[in-house]
Amino acid sequence: MVFCDLMGVPREEMAHWLCHRTLKTTTETFVKPVPKMSAINGRDALAKHIYARLFSRIVASINTALKSTMKQRSFIGVLDIYGFETFDLNSFEQFCINYANEKLQQQFNLHVFKLEQEEYMKEEIPWTLIDFYDNQPCINLIEAKLGVLDLLDEECRMPKGSDDTWTQKLYNTLLKQNAHFDKPRLSNTAFIIHHFADKVEYQCGGFLEKNKDTVNAEQINVMKKSKFDLLVKLFEDDETTASSSNKRSGVGGRTGQSQKDTKKTVGLQFRQSLHLLMDTLNATTPHYVRCIKPNDHKAAFSLDPVRAVQQLRACGILETVRISAAGFPSRWTYQEFFSRYRVLMKQKDVLRDRKQTCRNLLEKLIQDQDQYQFGKNKIFFRAGQVAYLEKLRSDKLRMACVRIQKTIRCWLARKKYLRMRESAVTIQRYVRGHQARCYAKFLRRTRAAIVIQRMVRMWVARRRYQRQRSAAITIQCHFRTYMARKQYYKMMYEQKAVVLQKWARGWLAREHFRRTLAAVVLLQSCVRRIRAKKDLKKLKVEARSVEHFKKLNVGMENKIMQLQHKINEQHRENRELSEKLNSVEKTQALEKERQRKEIENLHKSDQEAKSKAEKLPSLLEQLTFLQHELEKTRKEKDDLEEKSKVYTEQTQQVVEELNMKNSLLTREKDELNKHILEQAQQLSEIKTNAEIAKQTEKDLAEERSRYQSLLSEHLHLEERHRDLREEMDLNINPDKSNQNRKDSIYSTSSEFSQSCGSTEGDDSSIPTEDETQLTVDLPVLLKLQRRVTELEQDKQSLWQQLDKKEEVQQEKAKELEKQRTAGRAELDLETLKRQELESENKKLKQDLNELRKSLTNEDNEAAPPPPGSLPYNTLLEQLSSSNEELEMRKEEVLLLRSHMVRQEALKHKDSALGEGINLDLDISSFQEADRSTDIHTLNEDGELWLAYEGLKETNRLLELQMQEQNRVHGEKNRKLLQEVNKMKAEKEQQQHLLAQSLLLPEEARIEACLKLEITRLTTENLDLLENQEKQEKIIRKLKKQLKLHMKRVEDFEGAQQNNPSVMDTRVRTVHITRKEREYQGMLEYKEGEEGRLLKNVVTDLKPRGVAVSFIPGLPAYIIFMCLRYADNRNNDQRVSNLLNSTISSIKGVIKRRADDFEVVSFWLANTCRLMHCIKQYSGDEVIMKQNTAKQNEHCLANFELSEYQQVFGDLAIQIYRQLIKCTEELLQPLIVASMLEHDTIHSVLGSKPTGLRKKSSGSSDEGAVTMDVLLQRLGLFHNTMSQHGMDAELIKQVVRQQFYIICAVTLNNLLLRKDMCSWSKGLQIRYSIWQLEEWLAERELVDCGAKETLEPLVQAAQLLQIKKKDEKDAKDICEMCTALTTAQIVKVLTLYTPVIEFEERVPTSFIAIIRNLLRDRVESPTLMMDAKKIFSISLPYTPSSVALETIQIPASLNLGFLKRI
Repeated sequence: MVFCDLMGVPREEMAHWLCHRTLKTTTETFVKPVPKMSAINGRDALAKHIYARLFSRIVASINTALKSTMKQRSFIGVLDIYGFETFDLNSFEQFCINYANEKLQQQFNLHVFKLEQEEYMKEEIPWTLIDFYDNQPCINLIEAKLGVLDLLDEECRMPKGSDDTWTQKLYNTLLKQNAHFDKPRLSNTAFIIHHFADKVEYQCGGFLEKNKDTVNAEQINVMKKSKFDLLVKLFEDDETTASSSNKRSGVGGRTGQSQKDTKKTVGLQFRQSLHLLMDTLNATTPHYVRCIKPNDHKAAFSLDPVRAVQQLRACGILETVRISAAGFPSRWTYQEFFSRYRVLMKQKDVLRDRKQTCRNLLEKLIQDQDQYQFGKNKIFFRAGQVAYLEKLRSDKLRMACVRIQKTIRCWLARKKYLRMRESAVTIQRYVRGHQARCYAKFLRRTRAAIVIQRMVRMWVARRRYQRQRSAAITIQCHFRTYMARKQYYKMMYEQKAVVLQKWARGWLAREHFRRTLAAVVLLQSCVRRIRAKKDLKKLKVEARSVEHFKKLNVGMENKIMQLQHKINEQHRENRELSEKLNSVEKTQALEKERQRKEIENLHKSDQEAKSKAEKLPSLLEQLTFLQHELEKTRKEKDDLEEKSKVYTEQTQQVVEELNMKNSLLTREKDELNKHILEQAQQLSEIKTNAEIAKQTEKDLAEERSRYQSLLSEHLHLEERHRDLREEMDLNINPDKSNQNRKDSIYSTSSEFSQSCGSTEGDDSSIPTEDETQLTVDLPVLLKLQRRVTELEQDKQSLWQQLDKKEEVQQEKAKELEKQRTAGRAELDLETLKRQELESENKKLKQDLNELRKSLTNEDNEAAPPPPGSLPYNTLLEQLSSSNEELEMRKEEVLLLRSHMVRQEALKHKDSALGEGINLDLDISSFQEADRSTDIHTLNEDGELWLAYEGLKETNRLLELQMQEQNRVHGEKNRKLLQEVNKMKAEKEQQQHLLAQSLLLPEEARIEACLKLEITRLTTENLDLLENQEKQEKIIRKLKKQLKLHMKRVEDFEGAQQNNPSVMDTRVRTVHITRKEREYQGMLEYKEGEEGRLLKNVVTDLKPRGVAVSFIPGLPAYIIFMCLRYADNRNNDQRVSNLLNSTISSIKGVIKRRADDFEVVSFWLANTCRLMHCIKQYSGDEVIMKQNTAKQNEHCLANFELSEYQQVFGDLAIQIYRQLIKCTEELLQPLIVASMLEHDTIHSVLGSKPTGLRKKSSGSSDEGAVTMDVLLQRLGLFHNTMSQHGMDAELIKQVVRQQFYIICAVTLNNLLLRKDMCSWSKGLQIRYSIWQLEEWLAERELVDCGAKETLEPLVQAAQLLQIKKKDEKDAKDICEMCTALTTAQIVKVLTLYTPVIEFEERVPTSFIAIIRNLLRDRVESPTLMMDAKKIFSISLPYTPSSVALETIQIPASLNLGFLKRI
């Protein structure tokens, strides 16, 4: 069905004739079904026939198109030889291919061996004949009478011929008669032919059917009915040939028999076409290219010598090499040799006899007579002799050219000198006359000026004297009043100072007495507390001592011995259990190792399965492709069949329709004329509107650029005015400047300066060091930066997982605590715990209050101490000491609690109350068989048993402490061993590198030292980062502990306040769930906290941490949420203070960190985001349509901030211009080195530019700045801007400006350096531009306009490479170089320097033609491009999709004073 649809033929007829065929007799015709294999063969034959007709039509069309009206005299053809084929299963196709190879090999032998030797013999040159292999017997076996093809055609004519009968005929006819034919031992359906290359075994199955290739005539008739016009045309030739054959055979009356007889087999057609090919090859001059297959496995860099020699021998290459080694590859006729090398002869050496002249010349030039031979008509040369003669000829011609150039240049120089001398004399005459006239005029003016000066000076002196006299009188008056006033103030000041001193000294005396009294009281209380503690400890020791127990328990020594024996048995059991535990751990280790190996095997099998799965889709794609092609051919066939039916009907309808269309066309013609006139008018209007729109856009762009330049100048003047004001204030008040400078925004140290230094000068020096380090090894630092960002992301994810796990553990612990508080004994324990922890809680409260005061001190607005500082270390030491003391107190409380609980249990054991008590003790061990002794049998009061239990618990605690200490010491030892091993490895590495560096030259030694230092610094940086992460983890852990302690204290205080009688009553704990709060997207802050907010969010913020860890634009969102709170409070003063402080803080950061690209990019993105947020939530109806319903609820309600939008827009433009300046400073040292100086393709050209030939070839290119370094820097800029959340349109504008800087700097350096203006350098520049365009395509920035900014550089590179000869080339250059000015074009052509031999300098006449052609061009007269030019910036509005109510403030920003509403 698919085939019929594709071909356009009837489905029923095609299906019928694919499965049936007709049998014609003399009287009637029968339709007979065919077997399945015959139907399949018929289908394949039809497909081959269609393919053959289509191929023939394509060849005929190509020949018709290539046919010329001129007479064809010669042609050039390329023949791709089949190649000898030997497979595991060889059939009719391989037989035909190998037959063609035999014929082509014969022709090769004929051309190479026979013709070459015949020419030598014809010229009567001494020559030894070479024997070669002749494959004519093998060809006779195939194509001769009663050969393989002849027997195959004969078997095909037989009515019941088959492959088996044909095989038997071959065995009977050729097996014993021909040595090149052979029969396999184990097969009767195959035969072997000895070809020139190898023996090939052919399987006879399918030979007859492939040779017949019969196509059913009814199928052809069905194909002719196709609706597809191309298919009908393909079978027109078959129809014409069939009709001609019918006419010829109509007289005999046996048409079928005649067609059957004239049908050619495939083998006959192949043989005939091969003979035609051989005739064509014999009529031409062939040249051969032999390809040798290195191996049969298609492996790289692998050569099989046996296989290669076999191919060389089979192709006849060895004999060809022998002929070439012994022969003469180059030959000249005597006349050609004389004409070519006439320049090497003198006039007296030329004779009438050309042969003798050539002999004399060769005897002079070539001393070895064996290198050439003289024939009858030609001279034969061995290899290399013609090249030697050509060298002599070129040297001769070069010397003649030098002589001609010398004479012409002398004549031109003299003519130029005479013309310059005449001009100089004329100029001198006119200049001397002009100088004389000027001197006379000068004398007259000088005399008049002296008179004027005399009168003016007199008047000025009188005026100055009068002003000085009046000023002196005024100064004396004011000075006298000032001195009197100063004396009065001094006396008044001294009198008030005496009064203040009197009151201050009295207050100080009273304060000193009060502090002394408080200190004495405190010292007394501390001494008394220490003595009380010592007394308490003595009492506790006496209560626990053995003497006390002896007094209480007299005569219990035997029982103590028994207990000691039991303790020894327990120790023995503990040792046995520890040994068992070690054995279990060993078995577990072995099991883990076995499981690890199994996991590795599973990984390998998984990888193999993945590789197989990757191969499977390719096979499935091939299968689907073949199915698609089959369906396509079927559809084409169906289409052709349908089109053949419709074609007859359409031809009849077309005639009628054409008549109707003629009348309609006349009407439509008139209507179209009217429409054309109307459209012409509309087009004219559209063009005018488009021109007006372009003009307005151009004016708008100019106005925008003019406004931005004015804005930048205004901001620069403001900064200059502010600096001058500060300098003036410093000059006026030098004492107050030091105090005020501490609080100024420009001297506050950022986090970066805290880690590297605290002064502003250090900040300015550090980026230069980083920049030099980046230039040393930028790829390593980029990889490390990527690694650091990945590690930070992993750290954040791990912290989140850790928080989740800790929350789960806390929930589990809470549930366990709830379960433990269910019993009566546990309630008693809780009462004891509360009594014991009351004193500890009071201490913890005091410590926490002190910590809160130190952390949240309102007077100290500075950030918390950084890690590693002195207050930070003291805080850690205090926390660690408090934790250790707390652990010791817990152990003492546990011991006391156990004693008290056991005593209470023993007292109430026999009572009714003791029945419900469930002691949390391990008493089950005393109920075993070997310990069946009752507790009370040891002692009546049970005190000995309590002592035993106390000893057990103390031993257990001591064992735990010993294990912990052993573990700590083991870890310390392991770390020390690791450090020792690391130091040893570093020492060995340094010794090895030192030994290697001593062998290197000085430059290589310096580079090796630099590399070593870089690797050391990188490892130290990584170690420092790891230590920082560890400290951050410790801080997080300590903060969590503080939060936990604070929560416990607050819960305990709340429980005491809510229910004071909790010690006596039993209350069931109830878990209270907190409701989810709905936030309004606002942050509450107190009035006057704007400075603290902006210090944490703007001044001290690290852009890298925010870009990696948090959402882009987080500072902008925080400031806007605070702005919403101020708007909600309807406080215009807070709104204006917040916005003005934000603008001044951002300006301060940009001014202080102007050279840091990351900081400038970060604040450009946040400034734009804050401006867009103000516009998004302004309440404008057009903008509210783009927002969500929740975002519309968060719009500003009380204030209109459109003026601040303009202010923030101006601030963004200022930051953008600073960003471009920073980018220019970073790119400036890389552009020339990467675009011009670094040559990556000089090896292709074979030479270097003249400006680079003086450089030492031994210098390594590892430290050179390549194009990859420039692309990495551009990628770093793009990634930084993307991480900061900068708008895509703004990023495109930055990239466009960067590419303009690259173009301008490169072109300016190209115009100033003569060694860079060459053809090879133009090729290098185009390659670099292609890399930049690929970089744009990778980052999807093709439409940003950056490619157009490179147009001048592209045209300059093309100008270096284009042909510069005649006027046509000059016109092409003028049409091509539209982006270059006339001065630039002329400068490049003037500086053009040839590097390779085939290059030439640009003549001055050609430059003059260029100038004349570009004379009328209106352009700028400047030569250099303006590298400082900054394009006008547009800030398109981009709304934010982030919901304000979902934003959470990270704890690392230290914004705990803000509160979400």
